[in-house]
Amino acid sequence: MPRQSRIDFRGALHHIMVRGIERRKIFDTDNDKHDFLNRLSTVLLDTQTPCYAYTLMSNHFHVLLQTGPTSISRVMQSLLTGYAVSYNLRHNRAGKLYQNRFKSVLCEKEEYLLKLIQYIHLNPLRVGLIKDLKALDTSPLTGHSIIMGKTKKIHLSPHKEKEPIPVHWLDTEEVLSNFSRTRKKARAEYRKYIQQGIGEQEEDLSGGGLIRSLGGVWEAIRLTKKGKGSQAAADERILGTGKFVEAALKYADEQESKASQLKREGWDFNKVLQKAARAVQLDSEELLQRGRSNDRTKGRALLAKWLLIDLKEPQSTVAEGLQISRPAAGKLARKGKEVEQEMGIDFFSIS
Repeated sequence: MPRQSRIDFRGALHHIMVRGIERRKIFDTDNDKHDFLNRLSTVLLDTQTPCYAYTLMSNHFHVLLQTGPTSISRVMQSLLTGYAVSYNLRHNRAGKLYQNRFKSVLCEKEEYLLKLIQYIHLNPLRVGLIKDLKALDTSPLTGHSIIMGKTKKIHLSPHKEKEPIPVHWLDTEEVLSNFSRTRKKARAEYRKYIQQGIGEQEEDLSGGGLIRSLGGVWEAIRLTKKGKGSQAAADERILGTGKFVEAALKYADEQESKASQLKREGWDFNKVLQKAARAVQLDSEELLQRGRSNDRTKGRALLAKWLLIDLKEPQSTVAEGLQISRPAAGKLARKGKEVEQEMGIDFFSIS
């Protein structure tokens, strides 16, 4: 069965989970955790991606991100690729580090933001990695200590051999604004909310499409038999109320159908290459050449953007065609969005 594409758009909230292959460790030492958090902070700041929570376990991690100018897939690809390479070098190993691709659940922000922050930050306490809430207040394993204002920089090594990591990449202001206007009271109320979660039964926040909002699996099955909601009920990419799920699925279908239609019309690398070349008044051969020409740079950026974002071509295809790395292709596509705005054009406005 082909895997479903991710549902993503600017402002989308994603609960992301990554596990080690065969449930093996992906964080063996403080050095590993420090490297990961350093890479996470750098990627999020570079891509202007808001982050509300994170937790590092031994063989997996959770992070709560909101899509900014860069798609979540490209943010995570940059993070995971860089960390896997450095981890393998440190531990003299080769091969895959993660179990399949990362899991991402699109979440309704108004309904689930605080629940997800509570769930993510209580993870290490619930499994015994952290003994109590007082220890959680100062632990670098989660973003809870940052929200509590207990640390200005993250230190993981007891000898502080590594440069400490600034914590301004975690969006504490938006989290605390849900509790009070004054910071002191907001932190007290936030901590009380986290504490309440310790004694409560852990809620399933893994997604499930309309199953949750319809009132459970049996209600979803009943509606499916009547010809209603069969696709939505089986969809595990979304966590939210019925209206939110339906809107997200409609958006996903529209995006998929656009790309599919373009491909049916014969749009491929070479045809888009010609279109991008016309936009900057160059020929195709000139556009594929490397150099510092302003027009060539703009044309290559448009080509990457139109292929990756409008046609949803694999990043490997674009990278191979432009003879650049996959991360560079993603970066070029982001530049393409800026070029479109600057030139006042888009894929559909160039004949």
